[in-house]
Amino acid sequence: MGGGAPRLHRRLLLLLGLCSWTAALRGNENSESLPESIPSAPGTLPHFLEEPDDSYIIKSNPIVLRCRAVPAMQIFFKCNGEWVHQNEHVSHESLDEATGLKVREVSINVTRQQVEDFHGPEDYWCQCVAWSHLGTSKSRKASVRIAYLRKNFEQDPQGKEVPIEGMIVLHCRPPEGVPAAEVEWLKNEEPIDSNLDENIDTRADHNLIIRQARLSDSGNYTCMAANIVAKRRSLSATVVVYVNGGWSSWTEWSSCNARCGRGWQKRSRTCTNPAPLNGGAFCEGMSVQKITCTSLCPVDGSWEVWSEWSVCSPECEHLRVRECAAPAPRNGGKHCEGLSQESENCTEGLCIQDVERGGDIALYSGLAAAVLAVAVLALGVTLYRRSQSEYGVDVIDSSALTGGFQTFNFKTVRQGNSLLLNSSLQPDLTVSRTYSGPICLQDPLDKELMTESSLFNPLADIKVKVQSSFMVSLGVTERAEYQSKAHPGTFPHGNHRAFGTIQARNKAMYIQNLASISTSSELRTTALFGHLGGRLVVPNTGVSLLIPHGAIPEESSWEIYLAITQKESSLEPEGPEVLLGPEVSCGPPELSVSTPFALTIPHCAHADPQHWNIHLKRRTQQGKWEEVMSVEEETTSCYCLLDPYACHILLNSFGTYALIGEPISDCAVRQLKVAVFGCLSCNSLDYNLRVYCMDNTPCAFQEVVSDERLQGGQLLEEPKLLHFKGNTCSLQISVLDVPPFLWRIKPFTACQEVPFSRVWRGSPRPLLGAFSLERFSPATTQLCCKVCVRQLQGHEQLLHIQTSVLETERENITFFAHEDSNFPAQLGPKAFKIPHSIRQRICATFDAPSAKGKDWQMLAQKNSINRNLSFFATQSSPSAVILDLWEARHQHDGDLDSLACALEEIGRTHSKVSDVAEPELEEPEFPSSRNGL
Repeated sequence: MGGGAPRLHRRLLLLLGLCSWTAALRGNENSESLPESIPSAPGTLPHFLEEPDDSYIIKSNPIVLRCRAVPAMQIFFKCNGEWVHQNEHVSHESLDEATGLKVREVSINVTRQQVEDFHGPEDYWCQCVAWSHLGTSKSRKASVRIAYLRKNFEQDPQGKEVPIEGMIVLHCRPPEGVPAAEVEWLKNEEPIDSNLDENIDTRADHNLIIRQARLSDSGNYTCMAANIVAKRRSLSATVVVYVNGGWSSWTEWSSCNARCGRGWQKRSRTCTNPAPLNGGAFCEGMSVQKITCTSLCPVDGSWEVWSEWSVCSPECEHLRVRECAAPAPRNGGKHCEGLSQESENCTEGLCIQDVERGGDIALYSGLAAAVLAVAVLALGVTLYRRSQSEYGVDVIDSSALTGGFQTFNFKTVRQGNSLLLNSSLQPDLTVSRTYSGPICLQDPLDKELMTESSLFNPLADIKVKVQSSFMVSLGVTERAEYQSKAHPGTFPHGNHRAFGTIQARNKAMYIQNLASISTSSELRTTALFGHLGGRLVVPNTGVSLLIPHGAIPEESSWEIYLAITQKESSLEPEGPEVLLGPEVSCGPPELSVSTPFALTIPHCAHADPQHWNIHLKRRTQQGKWEEVMSVEEETTSCYCLLDPYACHILLNSFGTYALIGEPISDCAVRQLKVAVFGCLSCNSLDYNLRVYCMDNTPCAFQEVVSDERLQGGQLLEEPKLLHFKGNTCSLQISVLDVPPFLWRIKPFTACQEVPFSRVWRGSPRPLLGAFSLERFSPATTQLCCKVCVRQLQGHEQLLHIQTSVLETERENITFFAHEDSNFPAQLGPKAFKIPHSIRQRICATFDAPSAKGKDWQMLAQKNSINRNLSFFATQSSPSAVILDLWEARHQHDGDLDSLACALEEIGRTHSKVSDVAEPELEEPEFPSSRNGL
């Protein structure tokens, strides 16, 4: 009893203290000061197991602060020196099984409004106070701040141009924010990891440091700042790493140009060690040095007098000789002309050898007469065959045929241009005709093929002369004249090639064209190629493969194939990516070429780098697809040139390739071809209209035509081009102006809507709309209506349908295919528009850099090749690869006029520079022009 009274007394005092403290907390709405301690009892002070952490309020979301202590009878929060009301506390009590002590956990919410309303010398803060029998304990102070990130960077990185191996420093000061933003650098939208590249350091105060610049470091750099609130992008900084040109070693001195007396000799060097890249400075100084020289004059040889006759031999002959030593030829002089010895009979005809010799003479005379008779007979046959020739091509100067190229271009002649037809000639152009192609006859077989072709059929008696001043400088000084006679009815009356229209009276060939279209799952063509190279074409698809001359080693040949996958492609685009053309395979994959080959793939994108990011992908041996390059990327592994309707790719390895497009904005346009087909249904009164929206590529149209041929469909109107935007708006197809008393269409079916995704992503079956029209009477044989295809908030096309529903009266819409439809494989020189001899001279002229600018870079510029020149710089002959690309781009038109004009313009530019820079030199720039070809 004596020991229990003090303990009971202490408990009563503690309970009285807690009651008074709790009453004060409940009754004081203003959170006035509470006692820092209560009457203590034997035990331990509270120990905090969890203390409040510094927190950030994101937007308007409140944050939660928590405390947990043991042993604790009560825990309360104090914020900014004031007690938080008891009603705002959320408490939870548990028992620690290991120690048997009470564990109390308390939490409160802090709102954005509370933090904004606080105006103190320091940040908004809160701490916990815990009570036990022994006393009180306080937690750490936790600050609460409102998180934000400003929009504008304090300093954006600036673009730079630095020499190779120079240092690059890009400064970036991120926007002000709480908490402070972390900085990340992007190169061409890809993150930069400085841990993987020791040459790059991103740790120095958010700056990007590249210690030694490399060509691969050229690109667009962006500074990314981010915290828990938002991310911010800086303006992109373009970094260009350039290479200044350096001179190569001097060549050996040339031989003296004068055969006799005073002359000169020269040596040269090129700015290729290294060649200037990315705007680097060209080499300073002269590329050619000349010195005077003196050559010993040549002395022509002269005969000495004849010697005495020798003794008569057993053959009844004696000899006499003379020497070319009066004087002997020296210093390259001519040798004496004539015999150095002669013989004659020395027995005045009494020797028996004379008889034998007479028999030999008779034998030889007979053989000569026989050879002469055979030659006369061959000449007669040749003249007879020429007189019987149907076309009669008169080659005025055959030497030009093996050394130059000329182009026919039967259009209105422009005055003052030596590359066009002679202005004095007036061809009979009663029908608008255009032909442009190379004329290069290299042997009699070529000449015969040229004569028998339909090239000259539409022409009147025309003589064509082509002369280019720059061609003369390349050594092509000969001229050629061609004469032909017109034969009526041997040429189609129209000049459109791929998907071109003609007048209604000529609509008779389309069904024949359809019959040649394959219905298999793969379009494929093969040919055996050798060292001379050639061209492989999948007819009517726009897909072709150019194997350059010399790409395949000599004395070896390979069977090369080119194929298009007609079934659904195995490539599944990721995210917003879409397939822009066919999946093309070429091979064999194990074939290795020494020169890049050119692969042409059609595409349906309205190529604008502001709206499209186009990639080339390749399928691996495991069946997966990997990215090869972006069309706008600078790389030396391959080259992509994007034309409006096709992409020309220079590659070193065979495989399966496809073009993928990633739309950057809603203004990205996918070009679609709209076509309407029709046929009678099983019910003779019904007529079906089928509307297709397919990719604007020849192979896509070929697939549709192949399907329609199987269904008996007929093309009713010339297909039209629709620009389909990536703005997520659907496509509407409607039939309008159906004659009300002759035809009827089912109610609510005259307008159909197609979802955006089906059109944009493409479909294995591009049929988008099918309409069934019923005529009231079998006597109605004509259908006249309109088909409207439009994208909501986009482009619209209207097709006028006017056709007969009877097969016998229907007129076909005809489209002429390319001439490659009949020749899927062209081997050797016939596959190329530029003759090989001219090509060699162009390469020899432009591959050697010149201080005056007339080198392969100028040739590339004149052919609209202004990007990724580093790819050509790595080739053994940049000019040859540029000409291969030209061949791929002009495989159908063979526009040699444009190439000749470009070469002539380079020649004129060079001539002006030469007149100003070296007026004292009379040496022609191209010595080969003296000797022709």
